Amino acid sequence: MVIDFIADYYNNIEHYPVLSQVKPGYLRHLLPRSAPLAAEPIEEIIKDIETHIIPGITHWQHPAHFAYFPCTASTAGILGELLTAGLNVVGFSWVASPAATELEAIVMDWLGELLNLPKPFLFSGNGGGVIMGTTCEALLATLVAARDRKLAEIGEGEIGIGKLVVYCSDQTHCAFAKAAKIVGIKQGNVRVVPASKTTSFGLCPDELYQAVRSDRELGLVPMFLCATVGTTPTAAVDPLQPLCRVAREHDIWVHVDAAYAGAACVCPEFRHVIDGVEGADSFSLNAHKWFLTTLDCCCLWVKDPGALRRSLSTNPEYLRNQASDEGGVITRTGR
Repeated sequence: MVIDFIADYYNNIEHYPVLSQVKPGYLRHLLPRSAPLAAEPIEEIIKDIETHIIPGITHWQHPAHFAYFPCTASTAGILGELLTAGLNVVGFSWVASPAATELEAIVMDWLGELLNLPKPFLFSGNGGGVIMGTTCEALLATLVAARDRKLAEIGEGEIGIGKLVVYCSDQTHCAFAKAAKIVGIKQGNVRVVPASKTTSFGLCPDELYQAVRSDRELGLVPMFLCATVGTTPTAAVDPLQPLCRVAREHDIWVHVDAAYAGAACVCPEFRHVIDGVEGADSFSLNAHKWFLTTLDCCCLWVKDPGALRRSLSTNPEYLRNQASDEGGVITRTGR
């Protein structure tokens, strides 16, 4: 019944208004004030979804939806989600479900090869990839790894972390500033370099160089650059090659946020958009934008998986297993 309901929804989606017409707080007046004590039949639940929930949805799959980014769920993507939910695989370590870990690694190398990513980003080249929920998670994970790597050089503590500086343009997604705040970077040390029409709203390497040099003169420590391929405001593309040269000169971790436009680079005629990615430390894109998967699916590749493991891994007894202890498998922890 649920599958039929979803099929009917897609069959009639063009008849709904793209933007939800409800007013704030509408749902509270339609649902009970507390959870029901007795179960309802599935027919009643589906009826409630149809009458109460569907009117409150902005229909991203509508053929006339043109806001933000394309939402490209497909039949294959939906069926994949159905399998995932049905199997309910718990994959917090290799031994918890070997197929989950190994399939993820294989598929990430497949996709990396389709994108023609440099070999060091692939498991087959001693790098590696991981599937996350969103780019926000990818930014947070790479910022933590870059922070810890730099603090190992300059010393930990409040003084050390207070010197760290991160860089982006004024076109960079707001998630970057939020992630920087979460990992402990002073908000005053988030350098937002203005982009302009003269650079097609891409981050100017000369402006970045000047910002980094000024910070070093102040005794600060440049740590991280977020370069974007397909910004949310303007779909701008930052010039990766010259930006990575500036970053390499000052030992700055470069993350390429290709959440929106990275998927296009599977097409050879668009691959030049990420030329220079070989100079970056990490690269991510959202498969739920253009790759026909449902939300959420962010693919992250790193050249140095050990940097993530050192920062984010723990080794409690209940997660230990022979395969992981012997170093023959990918180790991951999560709940």
